[in-house]
Amino acid sequence: MKLLVISGSQRQGSFNLRLAHVAGGMARDRGAEVQAFDLRALNLPVYDGDLEAAQGVPASARTLHAALASSDALLLVTPEYNGFPTPLVINAFDWLSRLPAGEGLPAALSTTTNKPVALLSASPGALGGLRSMNLLRQYLQMNFQMLVLPQQNALSRAGEAFDDAGALKDPKTAAAVAGVVDALLSAAGRLGR
Repeated sequence: MKLLVISGSQRQGSFNLRLAHVAGGMARDRGAEVQAFDLRALNLPVYDGDLEAAQGVPASARTLHAALASSDALLLVTPEYNGFPTPLVINAFDWLSRLPAGEGLPAALSTTTNKPVALLSASPGALGGLRSMNLLRQYLQMNFQMLVLPQQNALSRAGEAFDDAGALKDPKTAAAVAGVVDALLSAAGRLGR
């Protein structure tokens, strides 16, 4: 089982990057091959139709396309900015949606169709990023035809959630995150991915 793990925040000290690391470790413990993916490393410009018409889709968007194509499932861990998913996530997927077939890959939207995805979020606030997860669920289902699992977890008060080694302090929280990981791996397995 190949699991792609993407954090919607790559800043130093990101709670979501920490949570992605924890969840990825859980998946590895269950036998999955985990690839952590850095959206910021793609260095994509803000999506602009005129830019696309003049220069085409940036070549680095194909890196994300290839990673999604080679994975059985996606775990997306993202905070919210003013109640919305991060621009890093939305911009990367907007560019991804513009990729036609090429370089041995089908069109990007063919790659995402029926791909199982699970959502996690972390925030220092009381809601844990829940508002952004609901919008992201709609965005991925409607625009990319992904199978977004009903299991999700929004980690609130994330500044207090991790110990010095980066593990989740609360066993109930760790079990909830593990439940999301298990549901994702199970769904991907049932789909024969």
